Amino acid sequence: MATEKSKRPTLAHRAEYYTMRATLLGLRALSWEHACKIGEQLGALGYRPLGIRKRVVERQIAAAFPELDPSAVITLAKESYKHLGRTFVETALLESLGTDGVQRLVESVEGWEEVEEVMRKGRGAVMVTGHIGNWELAGAYVAARGIPLDAIARGMANPLFDAYINRTREAIGMTIVHDSEAVRRTPRSLRAGRAVAFVADQGVLGLASTFVPFFGRPAKTPRGAAVFALRFEVPVLFVVALRQPDGRFRVVVERIEARQTGERDRDIDNIVARFTERLEHWVRVAPAQYFWQHRRWKRQPADTPAELRDPSR
Repeated sequence: MATEKSKRPTLAHRAEYYTMRATLLGLRALSWEHACKIGEQLGALGYRPLGIRKRVVERQIAAAFPELDPSAVITLAKESYKHLGRTFVETALLESLGTDGVQRLVESVEGWEEVEEVMRKGRGAVMVTGHIGNWELAGAYVAARGIPLDAIARGMANPLFDAYINRTREAIGMTIVHDSEAVRRTPRSLRAGRAVAFVADQGVLGLASTFVPFFGRPAKTPRGAAVFALRFEVPVLFVVALRQPDGRFRVVVERIEARQTGERDRDIDNIVARFTERLEHWVRVAPAQYFWQHRRWKRQPADTPAELRDPSR
């Protein structure tokens, strides 16, 4: 597994990590649903009393859904924190389910024939998702169905927690590639007929990106998935795993059109815009399941009109 250059854990990292491991040990003794409910309760604490990014979340939701009144914005914000807490617990406990258990968590699948058709050709595929539903489960499910999958992942601030999550991901079938290694590893994986998955909805400094509309506002969005798809002429599949009221998941796979017109930069931007459109669609379907805690419009073009600038400032 390719990893980021080793970081020496601090005392704070160790305290955070061992507290987390002790919590997870206790949760493993509970039923899946009971553990996930506790995750919701822990997530709710992030909104109140802790107020972690509370203003960012409320302002972004209000900007994305201007039709909501203030009380509805607050309700949706609270639900997003509960969702995030539950997602964290689900992700941390996925390893305990095994591949059969991961598949049993999914109650319905739409578009799986797209995956089978693409992988049957043996040329690999680019898979894209966003921070919606349980994106870790989406990757785990694809791997559990026997698809050879490399997941491009960013390193976390706490190196101990980062290593733990990566071990969990690999235990359920994914191969983890740090984003600093993506340029070197992705061509090899695609040539070997593997699928390569990108979570492509966070603009990061130093990462090749383009600006595309997200809820009508320009948002810096990584281009990597589109670049590799065009360079190696492989399909782009957008995948989401949305939690249903019973706690199980609906997985949806959609083919993203990837035209080659001869104007490479424009073709890349068009693919990025299309998968961002699909992400926005699913956020509208399940708004409480999006990661509003991230400042999605933090980086924008200098000439962005005032009314379309980052609402979380």
